[in-house]
Amino acid sequence: MLTDLFRRKDDPEVVEGDRPPVVSTRALPKLLASLRTRGHTVLVDLGPVVGGNLTFFGDQLGCKIFVEDLFHDLDRHVRGGSADALPAFLASRLPQPDGSIDAVLAWDVFDYLERPAAEALAGEPVRVLKPTGVLFAIFGTDKVEVGQPFYTRRLVVDETALIHKEYPAALGKQPPWLNRDLMRMLEPLTVAEQFLLKTHTREVLFRKPAA
Repeated sequence: MLTDLFRRKDDPEVVEGDRPPVVSTRALPKLLASLRTRGHTVLVDLGPVVGGNLTFFGDQLGCKIFVEDLFHDLDRHVRGGSADALPAFLASRLPQPDGSIDAVLAWDVFDYLERPAAEALAGEPVRVLKPTGVLFAIFGTDKVEVGQPFYTRRLVVDETALIHKEYPAALGKQPPWLNRDLMRMLEPLTVAEQFLLKTHTREVLFRKPAA
């Protein structure tokens, strides 16, 4: 596997090698295991289009995937001077019907949103997920550093590893979220799995309660 070519014995979660790095994921295999029991699954990906990811999830789950790319939406609003309109825009961003989706891949989009926009967006996964559906999200834990802002495109290598590729962004990350704020914001979703990685990120699987 590609992962094995780069893996370092002293840190099983970060593989430097040549750029871009290969980074371990602990939540992805849990997500896949959960979805494999559901039959014909439907996913929503809030990140940019990544052909390899579409192929991976299609092969693993035989699922249907909708890609919405909220990062493009954020850039468009910020560059167009309409960032104040983001909460209203995100509150009705997803076109999928209520209770129609098995999983939402949010990646780290919440890290870039101020509280009003984040709270507006949080209602959309809650709305579109089926009972027992899952939201996969990644949250940074470090203080925000000043510098050229960037987004991270995550490419799935296999069930246990991702490649991280940075690309320019119009806005930077907000201060890290506190657990209690996330719990309130995403109610009634509850934390099914949570992993704190050596990459200073948290991977969290939120689950919608059964009907």
